[in-house]
Amino acid sequence: MFFVGIANFVPKLLDDMVRIFLTGYMGAGKTTLGKAFARKMNLSFIDLDWYMEERFHKTVGQLFTDYGEDGFRALEQRVLHEVGEIEDVVIATGGGAPCFFDNMEYMNQLGQTVFLDVNPDVLFVRLKIASQSRPILKGKNDEQLRAFILDSLQKRMPYYSKARYTFDGSQLETQEQVELSVNKLQQLLSATH
Repeated sequence: MFFVGIANFVPKLLDDMVRIFLTGYMGAGKTTLGKAFARKMNLSFIDLDWYMEERFHKTVGQLFTDYGEDGFRALEQRVLHEVGEIEDVVIATGGGAPCFFDNMEYMNQLGQTVFLDVNPDVLFVRLKIASQSRPILKGKNDEQLRAFILDSLQKRMPYYSKARYTFDGSQLETQEQVELSVNKLQQLLSATH
């Protein structure tokens, strides 16, 4: 299941209702940080890609193949609007979700948006390990993968930069780093409210 935690106790982190959207490139650590943060804050957690897979009974790769990019992005927007109605939740978006339609503006209106900014070299290491499980990266050699990451980041940065907060997601390799990042994210979000 894609929900983690039960929101019986809602901390006075932001308002009475908490809705946090984590955005960033694939491999940025949105799911890793999001699950840990939601657990600590006793919030629900939704990974938008997992939610789509559960909802449509297909992998993100299959959805992309079946509907093409335009159709996939329309489905993604519809699902984003579904989960956007949920309160007391941390939502990890797909890497491209903020870059289409009015998705970034929508998320900014509904809650707190956090862009996980990760050095391209760190992304390269993470994505090289996961390249076989990500259809868009399959078959790319090191040079092609680096070029793909840099090109994609350059195109997506104008959208990512619309997030209310930017957070360094480079330190999420160990449990200790994840816990430290959770504490830093909590401080960032509470310091501004």
